[in-house]
Amino acid sequence: MNIKRAYTPPAKLYLGSAYYPEQWPEAGWKEDIRQMQVAGFNVARMGDFAWSRLEPAPGQFNFDWLDRAIAMLAEAGIDSVLATPTAGPPAWLVTQHPDMLPVDKDGRRAQFGNRCHYCVTSPEFHAAVRRLVEALAQRFGPNPHVLGWQLDNEYNRTCYCPRCQHQFQQYLAQRYGALDELNRRWATTYWSQTYDAWEQIPLPVGPHNPGLMLEHKRFITESYRRFQRLQIDALRLHLLPETWITHNFMFWHDGYDHYDLSEDLELASWDWYVGMGQHDYRSSGAAHDLVRGYKRQNFWLMETQPGNVNWKPLNNAIDKGGTRLMAWHAVGHGADAVLYWQWRSPLGGQEQYHGTLLDTTGQPRPFFAEAQQVGRDFAAASRLLAGARPVAETAILHCPASRWSIGWQPHHQDFDYLEHLLHYYKPLAAANIPLDILSADSLLDGYRMVIAPALLILTPGRAAALKAFVANGGHLLLTLRSGMKDEFNALLPLRQPGALAELTGAEVEEYYALENPVPVLGEGWQGASRLWAERLKLLDPATQVLARYGASNGWLDGCPAITQHAFGKGRVTFVGAYLDEASQAALLQRLLAEAGVQPVLVTPEGVEACRRVGEDGEEILILINYTHQEQRIGLPWRAYEHLRGQAIQGELRIAPLDVALLSHA
Repeated sequence: MNIKRAYTPPAKLYLGSAYYPEQWPEAGWKEDIRQMQVAGFNVARMGDFAWSRLEPAPGQFNFDWLDRAIAMLAEAGIDSVLATPTAGPPAWLVTQHPDMLPVDKDGRRAQFGNRCHYCVTSPEFHAAVRRLVEALAQRFGPNPHVLGWQLDNEYNRTCYCPRCQHQFQQYLAQRYGALDELNRRWATTYWSQTYDAWEQIPLPVGPHNPGLMLEHKRFITESYRRFQRLQIDALRLHLLPETWITHNFMFWHDGYDHYDLSEDLELASWDWYVGMGQHDYRSSGAAHDLVRGYKRQNFWLMETQPGNVNWKPLNNAIDKGGTRLMAWHAVGHGADAVLYWQWRSPLGGQEQYHGTLLDTTGQPRPFFAEAQQVGRDFAAASRLLAGARPVAETAILHCPASRWSIGWQPHHQDFDYLEHLLHYYKPLAAANIPLDILSADSLLDGYRMVIAPALLILTPGRAAALKAFVANGGHLLLTLRSGMKDEFNALLPLRQPGALAELTGAEVEEYYALENPVPVLGEGWQGASRLWAERLKLLDPATQVLARYGASNGWLDGCPAITQHAFGKGRVTFVGAYLDEASQAALLQRLLAEAGVQPVLVTPEGVEACRRVGEDGEEILILINYTHQEQRIGLPWRAYEHLRGQAIQGELRIAPLDVALLSHA
């Protein structure tokens, strides 16, 4: 079945929360919903952990209460998002099929009473899920007040049961066709790992053969994708044409390939929690841009914290005013909806101390007033932002397989793929450069500049796409640890950057994990490389050296650290150093200028400028002042500020911890 629909951006911004009416007496629902109206909410998400209430016994469905909740919300002008409750299998199902509980790496079965306590390959679990989701789809699929469906909740378990091992072996047999091919690709002659039968192949526990470990990640991805398709197929036949299906992914979770899982969804969404400390827009923007890149369209923020969480060593509250800025930050990066988790504090259960909008008595917490302000903001902005989306001329390529591979073999204990990616993202975010974070297999048409941080896994398709991008006039920034391995996690029989050497006009003679920082000397500047350094060798006399290493370990002294090479109509900058922050920012500013990439707006430090563009080409700016001082910003055109309803020309004054929403006057 493949009844896939396109996501249609809503005609307004949505604001709401997760609501659990099943946890409270029905007599109090009316007051809950009245308070949602007071807060300015127009959406509620329900059902994600209600399996035991929806199906108290096998095949005995109890949907009337949810029908009534949806109807009461709709009467108050509040739409619903329904979640399939499959992350909370009920006790009766686990009792019937105890082997549906997942097994961890140490061979211990999970215990009932937490969540996501299922083996994603269990046929008994699949049968129960299909029965429930089909019944939910038949009952609620035609309801015009149900905007969309969220599948499960934050996929995260990896199971090591015998059934998963058998299915993994079947997956490998289908992928490789013959054991000889697998043995060759994985170089199993090393350490006498050669397999004579598919049944001999284990699930990897701890460090193992790199090929085995990468394929296991792909198997996990495929297992969740099959489970997800099961639910999608059960839903789609009964949904209205405009109703979408999503899953709420987690913050940079590395358990599977999110791009593959997003392929079958109409909408990508995610759950954003700062946890401990305060929000840093220079890094959190990357997570929003990442989720927007899953489908290359706007997304929903399905959960975010109303104040504090309950699962960190220190569960501090976001400072007053901070969550309003977070909401606008999400919208600036493409969120069409912001939903808080959760509405009201539960009396029992594992999340009693998590932040909410109402306390256990049903009275508003102090945060409620801030949510009301966001509601007023969104009401003023909805018509302007409806259908508008961020537009970028610069993309950062993200490769889950490269992240996994480096994580398993970092070679330097402090080298982290994600931190390296953010090392390129943060200075661009601080300079208000719009960015897309895309799969490394994406089409690159329309971009002026593409950054490929640590693109360790280089396939022929990726090499061809990057070659075409540069040949047609694009500017490629290739960083250290690029082009080392093939799709099977085996080292290439070429020096780095493999098939991209034709583009770079240089190759890596040697790489070094650094004990101490190494000087890097450019024309008119001096910096340092930490953690990692690659000694570059020129292959083309026309290749320009932008920086060399200073005196250090002897091996790097005087050798090229950063090069630039023209190819076709474009150019490639090859960075073999892990530069300090000041040098990194300076290098990126130079490359942006060469590529002709402009910021949204030049602002003082601590003021973010985001841009969304409407279907008619109208440019809308969102300015967020994260500082505790008034900031003055020069505007290049006469503007209208929509949150205050005033025309502005020349200079905008934005108050501390405040937001401005601008369009051309």
